[in-house]
Amino acid sequence: MTVTQAAFKAAMLDPAAAVPPGIVNPDGAAASKRFDVYRNNVAVSLSDALETAFPVIRKLVGDAFFRAMAGVYIRKHPPKTPLMMFYGDAMPDFIGRFEPTKSIGYMPDIARIELAMRHAYHAADASPIKPEALSTLAPDALMGAKMRIAPATQTVISNYPIHAIYLANTQTDAPKPVMQPEAALITRAGFDPQIHLINAAATTCIEALKSGQSLGQAMATADDTVDLGAVLGLLLAQGAVTEIY
Repeated sequence: MTVTQAAFKAAMLDPAAAVPPGIVNPDGAAASKRFDVYRNNVAVSLSDALETAFPVIRKLVGDAFFRAMAGVYIRKHPPKTPLMMFYGDAMPDFIGRFEPTKSIGYMPDIARIELAMRHAYHAADASPIKPEALSTLAPDALMGAKMRIAPATQTVISNYPIHAIYLANTQTDAPKPVMQPEAALITRAGFDPQIHLINAAATTCIEALKSGQSLGQAMATADDTVDLGAVLGLLLAQGAVTEIY
């Protein structure tokens, strides 16, 4: 009898599951010991991948709790691709539903920041325009201009101080978080992603630019707290604009 892929995967991710029919030793007996070793190795490698991907979440909840949570996550969300650098995309929503963590409101958004940092790190390279390129546009053409934004550029918005919490858990002597809404911009001017504090209106504006809207349209999507000069200055300084068209 040959084991099906679905049965094999289900048993591999569930430590309580029996060895699937068809996984046998040369003598025909169920290969329990060999399968358990393989199952354990898979679980350890996936847990290690999650620990690498979410170091701040791990720090917030502690090593033992994170390992236990990772064990539940692995069974509910097996890998969809062999590229482990992208494993864990469902972690923010999982944390928001996971009974022991769902009452900690900021945790899913911290996970989103960590995902954004990882996606920024692995994003395709892009050549930025020179910061002075914007000044060559005629004033009446500025609002109709569109910008191509570098693939590494990510934003996260939250009802919680996610930027401050992230810094407090990654930098020494970072200020203590104040309970207030915050938004974050992640850029990658060089090799490593950087996180910047922005407001909700800036997030709306940046996401509109990423979707292909003009500067005028992007401003219209945000409220009057948006500082277009500050937004453009940050994007240009971080090499996040690759083309004006």
